[in-house]
Amino acid sequence: MRRKKKTSRVSPQLRDFVSSTSEIAEMAKLLSSSTSIGVKDYAEIDVSRFERTSFPEIIYCENKRIDQIVAITKRLYAHRKLVLGTRCPPEYFPRLKRTFRSGRFIQEGQCFRVGNPLPGLGPFSIGIISAGTTDIMACEEAALILESLGVEVERIYDVGVAGIHRLFANDARIKHSDVLIVAAGMEGALPSVIGGMYHQPIIAIPTSVGYGTALAGFTALFAMLTSCSPGITVVNINNGVGAAAAAFKILKLVRSKQERKA
Repeated sequence: MRRKKKTSRVSPQLRDFVSSTSEIAEMAKLLSSSTSIGVKDYAEIDVSRFERTSFPEIIYCENKRIDQIVAITKRLYAHRKLVLGTRCPPEYFPRLKRTFRSGRFIQEGQCFRVGNPLPGLGPFSIGIISAGTTDIMACEEAALILESLGVEVERIYDVGVAGIHRLFANDARIKHSDVLIVAAGMEGALPSVIGGMYHQPIIAIPTSVGYGTALAGFTALFAMLTSCSPGITVVNINNGVGAAAAAFKILKLVRSKQERKA
C-alpha cells in the first residue's frame, strides 16, 4: 500500500525564522551578551536581567545561609550599586546591618535594599492596598521593590471587607493611583470589590492568612482567580515580588510610549 506524503504543518513564520540567518545572528548576539557572575560554588548572578527585562535580579533569601546572602549581595552591589533581597529571615538583619550600613531593612516585609533607589520613573503612583494588617508582609515586599525602582507608592492598609467603610474613606487616594496592588487573605474578597469600583489595572496578591479552610492562602487564590470582576491579574500566594514586577512593567511600558511620542 502506497503511503501518503505527509504535509508539513510548520507555520510560515517559523520557516521564515529558521531560514533567516540575520535573525538567528541577532538572537545569538543577544544570548551571548547576557552575562552572569559566579559566587563561589553556589550562585550565578544574572547581571544583565535588568537590561533584558526592565526588572532586576533579586536575591531570594529563604533557605540561604547568612554568609551566602552577604557574599551574593557584595558581588551584586559591586556590579550594579543596587541590591534587593526578599524573604530574608529577621534574625539575619543584625549581621546585614553591620555589613551594609547604608542598607534599608524592612522587618514587616522581611526584605532589604542595599544602595540608592533608581531615578524616579515619572509622575506615576502605585496604590498598595491590604485587607488586613496581617497582609502587610506581602505589601511591604512589593513597596520596597517599587520604591527602589523609582516609583511613588501609596500605602492603604487594613481596609478589608469586614469594615468596607474604611475602603471608601480612602477613595481619593485610590483614584490618584495609576495601578493598584491588592493583598488579601481569608476569603480573598477585597480585589473583587475594588475591581467592581475602580478603573485601574488591579494586581491581586492572595496571602496565607486565615483559619483552617483558608488553606494557607489557597482559598483566597481560588476566589481571586474566579472573581466576577473582570480584569484582575492574580499572582502566587504571598508573592509581593511578582505583583511589583507586573505593576512596574505596566508603568515602564507607558513611560516608553510617552518618550517615543515626545
